[in-house]
Amino acid sequence: MFFLETYESIKVWKDANISSFLADNVSLNTFHDQVMLKVLEVAKENMEEREVPCSFTWFITGSGGRLEQGLISDQDHGIIYEQSTPENDLYFKVLGEELSRGLDIAGYPYCTGYIMSSNPVWCKSYNDWKKQISKWMEDESWESIRYLQIFYDARVLYGKEDCIKQLKTDIHQYQKEHPLLLGRFMANVKHVKNAIGPMGQILVEQHGKYQGSINLKYVAFLPYVNSIRLLSIKEGLCETATLERMKELQKIAEYEGLLKSSYGNFSALMNYRLTLLHVNEYDDTHYLNVKDLTREQRKEIKGILKGGKKLHDAVIELVSDNE
Repeated sequence: MFFLETYESIKVWKDANISSFLADNVSLNTFHDQVMLKVLEVAKENMEEREVPCSFTWFITGSGGRLEQGLISDQDHGIIYEQSTPENDLYFKVLGEELSRGLDIAGYPYCTGYIMSSNPVWCKSYNDWKKQISKWMEDESWESIRYLQIFYDARVLYGKEDCIKQLKTDIHQYQKEHPLLLGRFMANVKHVKNAIGPMGQILVEQHGKYQGSINLKYVAFLPYVNSIRLLSIKEGLCETATLERMKELQKIAEYEGLLKSSYGNFSALMNYRLTLLHVNEYDDTHYLNVKDLTREQRKEIKGILKGGKKLHDAVIELVSDNE
């Protein structure tokens, strides 16, 4: 790799090399990690204060945290720094803004939900993060539960992993002592978009740019991702990738039958997204045109969609029964 000293040069390098990492999902996500770490290097160099005032952890969440990014991915990240002082608060505020700017230039669009280190909600000292996590757990708002779910998918990209693990342990401990929290997580993901019609047909977009396509994110990925995250919170797992969570959950006798076909379905689903190469913007990475599929592929996709809905409904029922 040649020396990358600007965000623009990182984007050039990324665009020129990403096609070499599309063989499988692990390769693609490892490549995204490398690109984002290069952005961090440049961001630190661009700081007026060159010396980092204290240790910090930079984490990514969303599909990046779960190692499930497609060809184009938007931003989902945050910072946890060692301690709050006026000097540290200012430094990481500026670094967070610089990181978000740099990632956008390098080809990772700004997160429309503002889950970025440039947002003070996602850039705090460790103690302030502990207070915030506690507040989210005690608060009954939809937004607080959404933030907790997003944080639960956090994966360390730079720095020590201990702080993320400890904060997730806080969530596990609170959930054990306050079982109603799991019910609030469940209520937040209770509804999924119907993917199969009454006649057994795949329901596709009827109008607009993506007419004839299905939105893989909402009708295929989310039923699996949300269900498996919910079980992972229930069982106190620290893994972030959906497939890794499935492996751990399958070791628990209660879930063996429930997850029997889920691992294969989700692996196949990720492979389908790797076929979406003719994309110009982030939204394009979610839409699969059913007309482009062979008869066998349509059958497989239908099985994946049905399996996701079945898993989702079963998990919702299981958690409801345990309330």
